[in-house]
Amino acid sequence: MACSSHKVAFRTLGCKVNQVDAETIAAALIGDGAVIAPQEDAEIVIVTTCTVTGEADHKARKAVRHAHALPQSPVVLVTGCLAAVDDGTLVSLGERVIVEADKSAVPARVAALLGEQTDASPHPTTRAGEGFHTRAFVKVEDGCDNFCEYCIVPYARGVPRSMALASVVSEVTALHESGAHEVVLTGINIGRYEDAGVRLPGLIEAVAATGIERIRLSSIEPEDVDAALLSAINAAPAFCEHLHIPLQSGSDRTLAEMGRRYDTATYATIVERAREAIPHLALSADVIVGFPGETEADAAETLALLERIGFAKLHVFRYSARAGTPAAARTDHVAPTTIAERAAAVRALGDRMRLAHLRTQVGRELEVLVVRPGEGVARDGSRVRFASSTTSPGELVAATATGIDEAGFTLTA
Repeated sequence: MACSSHKVAFRTLGCKVNQVDAETIAAALIGDGAVIAPQEDAEIVIVTTCTVTGEADHKARKAVRHAHALPQSPVVLVTGCLAAVDDGTLVSLGERVIVEADKSAVPARVAALLGEQTDASPHPTTRAGEGFHTRAFVKVEDGCDNFCEYCIVPYARGVPRSMALASVVSEVTALHESGAHEVVLTGINIGRYEDAGVRLPGLIEAVAATGIERIRLSSIEPEDVDAALLSAINAAPAFCEHLHIPLQSGSDRTLAEMGRRYDTATYATIVERAREAIPHLALSADVIVGFPGETEADAAETLALLERIGFAKLHVFRYSARAGTPAAARTDHVAPTTIAERAAAVRALGDRMRLAHLRTQVGRELEVLVVRPGEGVARDGSRVRFASSTTSPGELVAATATGIDEAGFTLTA
């Protein structure tokens, strides 16, 4: 069998879509007989890269250099978004570095590097069970054409394109049959999903019909949270009470300069409608701090809006210029020390809001998906720690929240 007993390691950076891409590659290699191993034991290390910011590029190059320097001298196969826009820099990082921009070609490339051939027949690539996450991520869309001023992703991943509805349903069904209780539908711009006239609301309806117990979206742009989507969510009991809706800034001036397609009043209205449609909704968001030209007044407006809306969790990013984007060419960049100070203020507010949200859970009975012994994830995305470790990964259990701890876990009886 191709790749039989050969050891392959993975280092995956960036978004959940990258995670799905890497897991799909891993499943194909396992089907060919490969063994997934730690980097220190591997013959080949596959690095799936991100290129969303200059800092992401730095982390990707660091990961490649680390893998290349391992004592067993593995081959380092680089794929992902940075590989898609690479100008030759990656291969210069070491004589055993190979770049493969086409992620679908990675399994065959690995087999070729090992001096073997892949089998003619395809192997199952269901990514559930031992070795994979108990919450299965399913990529339903790739690409983006928003062209925000700070983002290189449309150039790295191309225009939006969707997976066939039948393929998504088939994968979710297989995952459910193999023991998965939750699927996270992922995409670069998932609101652009469309297959033969079926858009995201129809996709949610079709996925719910498989009988999977829990469904959630990884992230969705504000303008795509419309009445049709909220109606589909409301009609699907399996849909979890959580939405991640990127905000990026609480300043209308900054949003306009970022090239975002909404203002703060529109965002607040979208959130209000979502909360009316989804009782006990936990809302999370991305915030970029220190975009070029951001003033103290802009930063203050962001803090005020965040506090006014209220979030269960914030993902805070310090602006990092990405070469090739319009924002990187600007001359009014904010000083790094100022960006760090503003990011710290937003993170502190985010921590306070997260704890406030968790306190609302105390006394409620939660449905928890166990992801590791003694720990799980509630339907709203909150991390849960059990008083006893009698639960097993993959179980869906009901537990009453008794309190929270300093690490941000909801504690259950």
